[in-house]
Amino acid sequence: MSISLKNQSILVTGSAGFIGFHADQKLLDMGAVVIGIDNFNDYYDPGLKEDRNKILAKNPNFKLYRGDIEDLEFVRKTFQTEEIDKKCHLAAQAGVRYGIDHPHQFINSNIVGFNNVIDEAKNHDVNDFIYASSSSVYGGNDKFPAATTDQVDHPISLYAATKKSNELIAYTYHHLFGVNCTGLRFFTAYGPWGRPDMALFLFTDAIAKKQPIKVFNHGQMVRDFTYIDDIVMGIISSLEKSYPYEIFNLGYGQEVELEYFINCIENELDQKADKKYLPLQPGDVLKSLADIKYSTEKLEYKPTTPIEEGIKKFVDWYKDYYQEKDRNQK
Repeated sequence: MSISLKNQSILVTGSAGFIGFHADQKLLDMGAVVIGIDNFNDYYDPGLKEDRNKILAKNPNFKLYRGDIEDLEFVRKTFQTEEIDKKCHLAAQAGVRYGIDHPHQFINSNIVGFNNVIDEAKNHDVNDFIYASSSSVYGGNDKFPAATTDQVDHPISLYAATKKSNELIAYTYHHLFGVNCTGLRFFTAYGPWGRPDMALFLFTDAIAKKQPIKVFNHGQMVRDFTYIDDIVMGIISSLEKSYPYEIFNLGYGQEVELEYFINCIENELDQKADKKYLPLQPGDVLKSLADIKYSTEKLEYKPTTPIEEGIKKFVDWYKDYYQEKDRNQK
C-alpha cells in the first residue's frame, strides 16, 4: 500500500548530485520536507552541484547539511538533529573507470559511507531505507534482458563490487533489525543537469565545440538509457511503498546502439561528430538491458521517455545552461 509523502521528512544523501537533485525536486513538489546531505566533492565540476543546490535552496522545505558520509560523527549528528521519516541514499563515488586508479575512494564512500548511513538509520528508528544500486552489478552476464533474479556474483569493476556489497549489507540490516530496504538498480540514467563524466554530456560538449569524441569498443556497445524522470518515478514509488526487502531494475527496457545514440545527439546539435574509435575500456560492459516486468508489477513503474525525446531535452538544457553562464561571465 502506498503512503503519501506529503509532509514526510526524507533524508536524501547525494542531494546535489544528478539523480539526487531531480529526486529532491519531485519530493518538494509533492510537499515533502527534504533534508539533503552532500559533500560537493570535485570528482566533477562542483559548480554544477552548487547550481543544482541553489535551485533546491529556494524551497523553504529544503535543508542542506554539507559533509561527508564517510564521517560517522557528521552522519550521527545529522540523524540526531533532524526528525527523519524515510531515508533515500543516493550518495556514492561514481565512475566505473575512475575506480581502477582510485579504489580507496570507492571503498570509503560506497561501503564505509553506506554502512554509516544505514546503521544510523537503524539506530534512530528510520525503518524505510531506499538506496541506489546499479545495473553494473550484472557484470559480464550474457543473459538479456537482465532480471533481478539473475546471478550477480562476478562484478567486473570496483564500482559494481561496492554496489553488490550495498545490497548484501542492506539485506543483513533487514534480516537482523527489520529495516525496510529497497535497492534500485539504475540503468544508464541521463537527462538535464546530467553528470559531465557521462557519455551524453561528453559527446554533446565535444560535438558542440567541434572536438573529437572517444567511441569505445569501436562503437559496438548497447545501453538501456533511462531518462531521469523515469528513474525518479521509480524512486518515489519505492519511497511510497517501502517494501520489507526488494531489489528493482529501473531501466527503459529498450536497447540503444551507441552509434544511434551519437546520431541522435548530432541531429539535435545539427553538427556531425568527429569520432575516434578506441578499444573497450577495462570495467565497461558490452551491453545492458533491463527486465522491468517485476518493477512494473510491484512499483507500477512505467517509463515513458524514448531516447530521442530524452536527448532533445538534455541538449536543450545544455544550450540554455551554458549560454546563461556565458552571459553571466561577460
